[in-house]
Amino acid sequence: MAILTFLISLAGATMFLLFAVRMVRTGIERSYGASFQRLLTGTGSQLQASGVGLGLALVLQSSAAVTLLVTGFASGGYLAFPTGLAIVLGGDLGSALIIQILSFRLDWLVPVLLAVGGYLFVKTEGKKTRQAGRILLGVAFILISLRFLREAMDPIRDSAFLPAVAGYLARDYITAFLVGAGLAFVMHSSVAAILMCVTLVQIGAIPFEAGLSLVLGANFGSGFIPVWLSRGMSQSARRIPYANLGLRGSWALACLLVINSGLGAELLSGVQGLAAEGQMLVYVHLAFNGSLLVLALPICARIEPLMQRLMTDPPAPEPGLAGRPVSALEPGVYGPPAQVLANLKRELLRMSDLVETMFRPLADLYQTGDAAQIKALQALDPEVDSCLSGIRSYVADIPAEGFTHGELKQAREMMEYAIRLETAGDVAARRLAVLAARLNKRNLQFSSEGWTEILHMHEAIMANLRLASNVLISNDLESARLLNLEKTELKRMERDSRKRHLKRLQNNKRHSFDTSDIHLETLRALREFNSHVAAVSYPLLYQNGQLLETRLIEDMEAS
Repeated sequence: MAILTFLISLAGATMFLLFAVRMVRTGIERSYGASFQRLLTGTGSQLQASGVGLGLALVLQSSAAVTLLVTGFASGGYLAFPTGLAIVLGGDLGSALIIQILSFRLDWLVPVLLAVGGYLFVKTEGKKTRQAGRILLGVAFILISLRFLREAMDPIRDSAFLPAVAGYLARDYITAFLVGAGLAFVMHSSVAAILMCVTLVQIGAIPFEAGLSLVLGANFGSGFIPVWLSRGMSQSARRIPYANLGLRGSWALACLLVINSGLGAELLSGVQGLAAEGQMLVYVHLAFNGSLLVLALPICARIEPLMQRLMTDPPAPEPGLAGRPVSALEPGVYGPPAQVLANLKRELLRMSDLVETMFRPLADLYQTGDAAQIKALQALDPEVDSCLSGIRSYVADIPAEGFTHGELKQAREMMEYAIRLETAGDVAARRLAVLAARLNKRNLQFSSEGWTEILHMHEAIMANLRLASNVLISNDLESARLLNLEKTELKRMERDSRKRHLKRLQNNKRHSFDTSDIHLETLRALREFNSHVAAVSYPLLYQNGQLLETRLIEDMEAS
């Protein structure tokens, strides 16, 4: 019975820890996720790139999240392999620093974090303050889950089961290494896995030697997480997580063998008394990741040719084969209702991808005014129009028999969203791209404050485009609510930027006078573009009674 109680308590504490880590990461991504692309792609030297990776890991509380961000940008051609690998290596060290911070006994801080975080999350309306509350609550939950983890060991601490397992892991360091690797991969969080190992050593549930092998294994296993999660990406992008896995795995195995040799055992016995065993385990983890960064950073560029040979690019398509995905709709061919609705969603996703492709380079075009790129962007607009025509014809010809009223309504709602996407494409091609060309044709520049405001709006809309695709695929109510809140946030950004712009005019700032019309038109166009994108959330919110038809008070008493 004690073992069953232990397993249930351990599972609950572990899942609570994973939830808490994810809660912190979600809060940070929702507040600042749109700025990560600019931060990642703006790095210079590899040393600077590793510093960016370290900072991002501290913020996101996950080296795997940093690796996936890097892989995504590498897939789009925004990051070179050496820079991306340097960011990932820095992220691993940042993840180790998180464990150092969270390994301290901070139980006294929990009530403060719960009180402040709960107030910000429940009682405030601003996006950033609410997400700050979410982050503080998540940190409090991490500390609570670690306390639960320590308490979960009480039922079996004095039994024969735990000493037997702990003794076996201490004797068989290879098994302990593999268990640590499996633990990190199954938990999908090296922070959570290593915090668990540190806690077990701190309370004396397992000996220091076993914990050491577990931590080295967890470092190895953490490299598998982004490899697994990036399996659907391009071969060129996946070279970074595979290279990181190779480096981490090689160094972890080398350290494991050295530590378990005679020389390593003597060295450990000499330093073990310098700190408590749990803290010593954290120091070893920090030393592992710090030494890996120092050793691997100078050879990042040299690893690229090796990875290119090991992971070759797929052969180029034969001439005449279409490289762009074809329409998912076949006029006149209708299967079961579920298949018809799925086809419409696929076509809407294709349309959304085209609109995102048009919108993404606009920030650069406002700075460069590249005529060829503007022309290429505008050339996609007829393709978006063609998508709308196909969806409109497809929905109009759906046979009424065999379809319920609700299914036909869903099809019409998707057609309405297609109209919105087509209008968003027009805003990008016929207004924003034209404004970018006009700005550069006149050799004008926004003020630094004005350009920062526009850039932040562009980044926020890029994040909303991805969120809109998620809503379209999953019909997730929470994502739909968030998208609608982001629409309100963007309206606030547009209003605040307009007010600050007018203040700059009053202060006689020359840049603001010269670019006033273009600045204000750009703000209006960005807000309108985002409004069309966010429209995908309306049907889901109406259906669940979470969106009002009007904000007007309909029944007013006579005064």
